[in-house]
Amino acid sequence: MTLLPGSLVLVTGASGYVGSRLVPLLLRQGYRVRCLVRHAQRLRCKPWAADVEIVEADLLLADSLPKAMADVAAVYYLVHSLGNGTGFAEDDLRAACNCAEAAKAAGVQRLLYLGGLGDPESRLSPHLRSRQETGHALASAGVPVTEFRAAVILGSSSLSFELIRDLTERLPVMICPYWIYTRIQPIAIRDVLDYLVAALAQPDSAGRVIEIGGQDVLTYGGLMETYAAVRGLRRHLIPVPVLTPRLSSYWIWLVTTVPVSIARPLIEGLRNEVVVRDELSKQLFPEIHPLDCRAAVEEALREGTETQLAASQRLKPDATPVFIRREGMFHERRWCQVATTPGRVYAALGKLGGDKGWPAWNWAWQWRGAVDQLLGGVGMRRGATGELRAGEPLDFWRIDRVEPDRLLRLRAEMKLPGRAWLQFQIQPEGYHCRLIQTALFEPRGLAGILYWYALYPVHRWIFRDMLKAIAQAACRD
Repeated sequence: MTLLPGSLVLVTGASGYVGSRLVPLLLRQGYRVRCLVRHAQRLRCKPWAADVEIVEADLLLADSLPKAMADVAAVYYLVHSLGNGTGFAEDDLRAACNCAEAAKAAGVQRLLYLGGLGDPESRLSPHLRSRQETGHALASAGVPVTEFRAAVILGSSSLSFELIRDLTERLPVMICPYWIYTRIQPIAIRDVLDYLVAALAQPDSAGRVIEIGGQDVLTYGGLMETYAAVRGLRRHLIPVPVLTPRLSSYWIWLVTTVPVSIARPLIEGLRNEVVVRDELSKQLFPEIHPLDCRAAVEEALREGTETQLAASQRLKPDATPVFIRREGMFHERRWCQVATTPGRVYAALGKLGGDKGWPAWNWAWQWRGAVDQLLGGVGMRRGATGELRAGEPLDFWRIDRVEPDRLLRLRAEMKLPGRAWLQFQIQPEGYHCRLIQTALFEPRGLAGILYWYALYPVHRWIFRDMLKAIAQAACRD
C-alpha cells in the first residue's frame, strides 16, 4: 500500500544517527511525524522538534507502546542495543517482538527497518546475525516489513565513519589484521535516507529484504586509503595475522573514541564480506543513484564541518571554559558577562586586528603573522576595521560570517595543518549580555592533532585575556 503525504509515521530511534536525519526529510515530504524516545529532552534541541509529536516510551516495555502506535500508518524501526553489553542481541529481539505485536494491535500498515548486509548462509558475526534476526522478529506478527540491509554508512557522526576517520587521521602507519582485505560496499547516508523515504510510496517494497550499497566495492583498507586521498594524507597499511578481535577492540579503544563494548562486536563483524548480492533496489527504486565512495567521503566531511560550525552556535555555555572534541573538530569555548548592550560589544569586535592590533597579546599575533609570511602564507595583511563584512580579510583571517549585534566568525587563512575558526557570539540577558568566544580547529592528520595540543596551553592564555579585553573595551568605549 502506498502511504500518501499526510499519513502519520512513527520514527523509533529519532534521537539516533539515522533517525534524527530521517525526520526532517519526512516532514519535507508532507508526512506527519511522531517520535518515540525514552527521554523527550533528547529531542527538544532539534530544530524540527516543534513540528513533530514526541512520545516517551521504551520498546523493551510492551505496556508503554500502545499510545505511541495509535493511529500510525507506518513505523520506522531504527534502534539497536549494541552499547548495552553482551546481552544486546537478546534485547534487540525482545524490543523488535514488542514493536511488531504493538504495531499489529494498532493496525499499522507498514514496518520499515534498517539492518545489516551479510550472507545469511555464512558464519556471520553475532552483531550482523542479530541485525538480521531483528528483521525476522519484526515480521513475526504479520505486519509487512520493508527491510533494508546496508554495510558501512558513510556520513559524519556515523559510528563506522568516525572509526575510519580516527584511524586514518591519527595513524600514518597502521598495523592492521587481515580484515582490512574484507570486501565491503559502503553507502552514503544521503542514499540510505533516500531509500527509507522512497519506500513509503513504493508498495512493492513491502514484505521484501532489499540490499543497498554505493557504487564501489572495495576493502576496508581501500576505504581508509580513499579517505586518506580525500584528505591529502599518505598512509601505509601493514597487515599482521596476530590481532584477534579482542586485541583489535582494545587497540581501537586506544586510538579512537569508540568504547570497547561497541568496538568488539563491530570488529568481529569485519571478517564478514558485506556486498550487495541482488539488484532488487535498482528495480524498485530506479530514481536513486547512489554515490561512489570518494564522493560519499567528500560529502561526509563537508557535512561534518557545516554541522559542527552550526552546532558551535547552539552550545549553551557553562560557568567554566569547555573543551570538547566532536566529529574530528576541537572546540574550546569560554564566555563572560558584559555590563553593556549587544551593539557596543559588536562595535568592540569591529576593532579587532588591522591597524589597531589585537586587544591582548598583540606581539604574539604579530609574531605568528611574521612566521606565516616566512612560510609563504598571507601574514598580517591589513583588512578594513570598523564595519564588518563577510568575505573581507582581517590580518591572517577572513570574515566568514556576520550577524550584526549577534555573531562574528573568522576563518583562518594562515598556514596550518588543518582549518581553524574564531567565533564570537553575543547573547542579550536583560540589561547585560553574554559574550561567548569559541576557537574551533579541524586538524588534518596527526600533525594537526599534535599542533593543537602543543599550542593549546598558550592559546588558553591568549583567548582568556582576549575575551576579557574585548569585554572591557565594550564597557569603556
